[in-house]
Amino acid sequence: MDQSISRAPLRSEVDLAHTWDLSSLFADDDAWEAAFRQWDAQMAEYESFRGRLSESPESLARCLGFHGEFDRRAERLGVYAFLKSAEDAGDSRYQGMLGRYRNAAARAAQAASFIEPEILAIDPQQIAGWLEAEALAPFRLWLERVLRRRAHTLSASEERLLAMQAEMAYTADTIFRQLNDVDLDFGTVTDEAGRATALTHSSFSSLLRCADRNVRAAAFHAYYQQYFAHRHTLAAALAGAVHRDVYYARARNYNGSLEAALFPDQVPRAVYENLIAAVRNRLPDLHRYYELRRRKMRLPELRHYDLYAPLVPELKTCIAWDDAVETVLEAVRPLGAEYGRALASGLRGRWCDRYENRGKHSGAFSCGSYDGDPYILMNYRADVFEELFTLAHEAGHSMHSYYSARRQPYLYYDYAILAAEVASTFNEQLLAEHLLRRDGNDALRRAAILSRQIDAVRGTIFRQTMFAEFEMLIHADAEAGVPLTLDYFTETYGRLLVDYFGPRFTLDAELNLECFRIPHFYRAFYVYKYATGMSAALALADAVLSGDPSAQRRYLDFLSSGCSKDPIDLLRDAGVDLARPEPINAALQRFAHWVEQLDALLAE
Repeated sequence: MDQSISRAPLRSEVDLAHTWDLSSLFADDDAWEAAFRQWDAQMAEYESFRGRLSESPESLARCLGFHGEFDRRAERLGVYAFLKSAEDAGDSRYQGMLGRYRNAAARAAQAASFIEPEILAIDPQQIAGWLEAEALAPFRLWLERVLRRRAHTLSASEERLLAMQAEMAYTADTIFRQLNDVDLDFGTVTDEAGRATALTHSSFSSLLRCADRNVRAAAFHAYYQQYFAHRHTLAAALAGAVHRDVYYARARNYNGSLEAALFPDQVPRAVYENLIAAVRNRLPDLHRYYELRRRKMRLPELRHYDLYAPLVPELKTCIAWDDAVETVLEAVRPLGAEYGRALASGLRGRWCDRYENRGKHSGAFSCGSYDGDPYILMNYRADVFEELFTLAHEAGHSMHSYYSARRQPYLYYDYAILAAEVASTFNEQLLAEHLLRRDGNDALRRAAILSRQIDAVRGTIFRQTMFAEFEMLIHADAEAGVPLTLDYFTETYGRLLVDYFGPRFTLDAELNLECFRIPHFYRAFYVYKYATGMSAALALADAVLSGDPSAQRRYLDFLSSGCSKDPIDLLRDAGVDLARPEPINAALQRFAHWVEQLDALLAE
């Protein structure tokens, strides 16, 4: 092996202090095994409730109490297995652990599949009266949400059949994850210093930020060469994911897979469609930014691999992990001492699995649970300035979990994703404002931070809306019977690229393959929440930073509310109404204003 090549270490080679400590879930694998066996054995107790839910409010309450506690134990087991498998997807021991859990969880879903049909079989007037019973008080909101699903819940035998399919439903996503995180070998590229560097998901992000355009281009083409080589497999996996969504939507009597995805959060379809319409209406502002970037970079044409290189190279720096943590803690001070103390304990401690290792889950995520710490996975690179914002982002998720788990019962602590994306991007806005206050007297640093803010809106509102439109189109076409072939996917995605990037942008042919490497596409209709979440976060951060104590209180109440209300209602209580167009339009107007400011700063 060429020792000059920089490669990610094996998991066994990573300093323990840089890894998460999962003991808040289980002391070790043996403790997990013992708890798993006990939980698995308790599954049979569901049979003692079958056919008895209509006997009395007390009988129903006993079943729901058992179901909630059983699910709580399941969450703890599942989170531990998932986090261990995320450490190294090539470790068959933990892939097997996760597989065993998912198999058991599928059987548990089958065992519990009678609950909702039996509840819905109770006479509507009778169950309405039962909702006032003291025994059912802890479950009232949960029951109201079940009753809301009456039109989409099937008979007990049909629900059992759907539950039996749960493990198969993971197949498309599992194929993609194993291929993307383990099997793809991107080779090496030569970096700016002339060193051969292993090309990975993490280093790809770093290489795209190089000032040397030849390095960026080489990394881009080498990276997508692997997706080209596996394009037929990836197209089949994505088609499988879409067909799964269509199948379940039809099985549950929804008017399409988009409606099925929006129903749990009670989000009107108009919110999704209006987002796309609003963003498309402001695409000329995005195209003006691309032209600004082309001019300032002195390029004859702008390509995708030019979008991540900093416009202000002087900002390129090395931010060590400990320094990144301290900067994030300073930025969140407007949220108060309690918030700061809890986050400091976690980030200075071992909530976070910090650095890349071979086989580790790519990207970053936060994974909270009711009984464990709100863990964070990172693949932190000190030479990528954006990683500072990624840390703030995931810390926002984790503190959302922290507050909700402490202020809500288990049944109502797990917040909806639509709300989750507000908490994460809110922290990014606090960080940006902190950096602007700290470094704003330096015109170049101010320009660099503004550039980052512009790119955040570009990536979170414009880009994610393009993704959302792609998801909407491919699901609608699948529902209409259009074959989901390789050419269909790349041509559909290619048309969107032309619209969103504009007439003066040079699109490399490989970019059509991007639709196969976006993990969210295998679990569709998530990405619009990034765009709406950022719009809400901008408004809420402005309110908190204004110094209004009531704004801080409303925001912390929002973090503490879990799913005790629908997310649209929780955000309205916090001060933002996503059912109205103002938040998204205000965010897009701010984007245009930032572009004007950046243009002026760089002209000085």
